[in-house]
Amino acid sequence: MNLIEKFENCTLPKEEWTHTNHFVMALWYCMHYPLPVAIQKISGGIKKYNESVGGQNTDESGYHETITLFYTSKIADYIITNRITTLTEPVLTTFLQQPFLKKEYLFQFYSQECLMSKAARLHWKAPDLPLTSQTGSPPY
Repeated sequence: MNLIEKFENCTLPKEEWTHTNHFVMALWYCMHYPLPVAIQKISGGIKKYNESVGGQNTDESGYHETITLFYTSKIADYIITNRITTLTEPVLTTFLQQPFLKKEYLFQFYSQECLMSKAARLHWKAPDLPLTSQTGSPPY
């Protein structure tokens, strides 16, 4: 996949590092590696890519551990639940239409204060909103 090659080589133009391409990249890694390895490749790759385009991974910007792990777990669950074994154009099209990929989806599980905290950026934080306010299955 051209996106993955460019991401790994840090040759992907910054304007192509979109919300959607984050998810396509994570889907690809989750389909090709055991989950612990996929997580390492996703998180390490994001950090490396951010720095390659002049960004920094600090307490206030760049890589965000909780967001990355939250979405990676949702993607892995999606792959298992839907028994996806190959990445085809129809599979990708259907995947990209999933409600859990919308930016606001996280806020069913996390308060703004928790998610935007230094602690959540640096380390996994469990959702802080009550289960009764959440729709869908929790990410854990």
